[in-house]
Amino acid sequence: MATQSITDPVAFGRVAVALGGTSAEREVSLDSGRNVLEALRARGVDAHPVDGIPALLDALRAGHYARVFNILHGRGGEDGMLQGALDALRVPYTGSGVLGSALAMDKVRTKQVWQALGLPTPRYVAWRRGGDLAGAIAAIGYPAIVKPSHEGSSVGITRVFSADDLAAAVELATRYDGELLIEQLVEGDELTVGILDGAALPSIRIVPKGAFYDYHAKYVAEDTQYLCPGLEGAAEAGIRALALAAFEAVGCAGWGRVDVMRDRAGNDFLLEVNTTPGMTSHSLVPKAARATGIGFEDLCWRILETSFRREGGPA
Repeated sequence: MATQSITDPVAFGRVAVALGGTSAEREVSLDSGRNVLEALRARGVDAHPVDGIPALLDALRAGHYARVFNILHGRGGEDGMLQGALDALRVPYTGSGVLGSALAMDKVRTKQVWQALGLPTPRYVAWRRGGDLAGAIAAIGYPAIVKPSHEGSSVGITRVFSADDLAAAVELATRYDGELLIEQLVEGDELTVGILDGAALPSIRIVPKGAFYDYHAKYVAEDTQYLCPGLEGAAEAGIRALALAAFEAVGCAGWGRVDVMRDRAGNDFLLEVNTTPGMTSHSLVPKAARATGIGFEDLCWRILETSFRREGGPA
């Protein structure tokens, strides 16, 4: 659904930039939120930071804000919980609604939807503590990826190349609740495709200095390379179409990012959808938008425009 084009910042009303929170991604969210706040204010938007869901809901019930720019990463802000509360209060907000947020946060259910629709995703097994770990890893084989099913920003993820690595990987991932995802490790290029208001942005091919695009490479390292567009010609058109189809398949809307692995034979495999991507100096959606001539301030404005899909209630 196309959103309204807004030219006057007054039309947004007083905007709460929801940031911080209590998830494992709090520090990234604070960084993203500071950048978004600065960009919106630079464009004349009456925007204010609000840290965490309880403070936000208190402020909304008191009538302090007209809409919410949600930049709360991870659990609570990105899994349908906040979206449901905002729908109940009939407050417009950016990004996906309850269904898309909840489904995309659950990597196992996301993959089940993609498989049902014939969209390519790596082989996987969902495993719970106390389950048959040997059987699960045997079904996938090595190399594999072990990750929590409900976290983002590479939190709790380990690449496993042999049985010697498995126990430590499972111990790390089970620090977080929910199932574990034991997934085929696709060896090749890691790419990501940003989505903005129903259109796919140019892909980005990520080339970390180390072997793995982990939390450090995402948010700390200055030597990770980002090639945009990541592919050319039909391959680029194909990965953008696949990403948009994957995004819409799980009920997402507004803006987000789809992560994809491309194996050495040129086959694309969907990994996950991020419904509230980072907006830090290292983040990927701003890089892709910039490649199409959309600067950071304009990107934040465009994302805020998507909140008008929910004027008067849920979309």
